[in-house]
Amino acid sequence: MTLRPFVMWPDKRLRTPCAPVDQITDNVRAIWADMVAAMDAMPGQGVGLAAPQIGEMIQLAVVDVTDDRSRRILLANPEILSAGSEMGSYTEASPCLPGVQAEIMRPTTVAVRFLNADGVIERRDFAGLEARSVQHQIDHLAGRMYFDNLGRVKRDMLLRRARKKR
Repeated sequence: MTLRPFVMWPDKRLRTPCAPVDQITDNVRAIWADMVAAMDAMPGQGVGLAAPQIGEMIQLAVVDVTDDRSRRILLANPEILSAGSEMGSYTEASPCLPGVQAEIMRPTTVAVRFLNADGVIERRDFAGLEARSVQHQIDHLAGRMYFDNLGRVKRDMLLRRARKKR
């Protein structure tokens, strides 16, 4: 396991959709381990990470919203099957664009299909912060950043603030 640097905005990889994972291999497991290490090293303890954030352009994500890191979820090729109708606002940020954050509206529950660490297709319902983190990571895998969920004016203001902080 290696502590890899984060890909920083506006690197084009953060805007590039990732390739699907064909099978769970030792290489995939090593990337997941590096992702977990990077997530755990984030200031304020991150709750998820997607592979492109460390420069791997494949559909891998990790999520763990617990304080004691007891519920790690490793996902390959995650896909939202359905989303609940209730929406919730929460502050989101990214280590790829440090120093800024924004309130983002997302569904509070989602059903997701993914390839798990055993190479088995799994369907799981997520709620609350787990649902939010999974959606955030799936956005990354599609070449989207959290601020893409903002209106143009708010997004432009956020990006201007980020440039000033560099």
